[in-house]
Amino acid sequence: MSHADLRAAIERFAESVPAGDEPAARDAFARLKVELNAGRIRAAVRQPDGTWQAQGWVKAGILLGFRLGAIAPAATGGPFPFYDKDTWPLKTIGPSDGVRIVPGGSAIRDGAYMAPGTVVMPPAYINAGAYVDEGTMVDSHALVGSCAQIGKRVHLSAAAQIGGVLEPVGALPVIIEDDVLVGGNCGVYEGTVVRERAILAPGTILTGGTVVFDLVRNTRYRRDGTQPLEIPAGAVVVPGTRPVTSGPGKAAGVSLYAPIIVKYRDEKSETAVRLEELLR
Repeated sequence: MSHADLRAAIERFAESVPAGDEPAARDAFARLKVELNAGRIRAAVRQPDGTWQAQGWVKAGILLGFRLGAIAPAATGGPFPFYDKDTWPLKTIGPSDGVRIVPGGSAIRDGAYMAPGTVVMPPAYINAGAYVDEGTMVDSHALVGSCAQIGKRVHLSAAAQIGGVLEPVGALPVIIEDDVLVGGNCGVYEGTVVRERAILAPGTILTGGTVVFDLVRNTRYRRDGTQPLEIPAGAVVVPGTRPVTSGPGKAAGVSLYAPIIVKYRDEKSETAVRLEELLR
């Protein structure tokens, strides 16, 4: 089945599955999962101009799987019982896939793509529809949310949280481009795009409502309507604050959280990244 035919089949059942069509709907969903697992179809794609576009029909297909599924025991091989939709088991990974999954309690859901050379440190969780590209490390207690797109040679440090999104189907998932370093306890949510080679210092939080102050270029970045918050390529972002400038907050000396771009990558930051690569 071509991708165009698969899309047509998914869109046919996106709103509802007529009685008697359940086998056809399950077949379309199963074919979608094969393509997601192989990385041939993605929940978001980069356009020739560099912008990212959500693939609404792909996310509709993922949601279709939840609607079709029935609660069933989830085989984990451990002593504790788990139950999930039978359409969404854990991903099957073998030695030939070239993925390192270090023992200790990580889980990768079916329909997530893991490229050769990826490393998952325990415990970590990678949700359905996510795409994790070559050479990326997902460190301990890190989350890659549903449909999040993670580039090549990314390091998601301990306790980093990459948010997911399924609904609305047109919403852009979080995008982390190639060679990005996401520090420990960072959170990236609500369709934020982090461009290639950026560094997020530990504790940086980026959401759809965040305003990022660029001290190098004397500008600000924020989400603008349907345009996501974007962190420029090579930016080094640290947690900061900005003072409240009016009302009781000003009188009390209150400050609000504000991420700050303090520089762009240089030789010192390149050295730090190379040290991270030794862990792989």
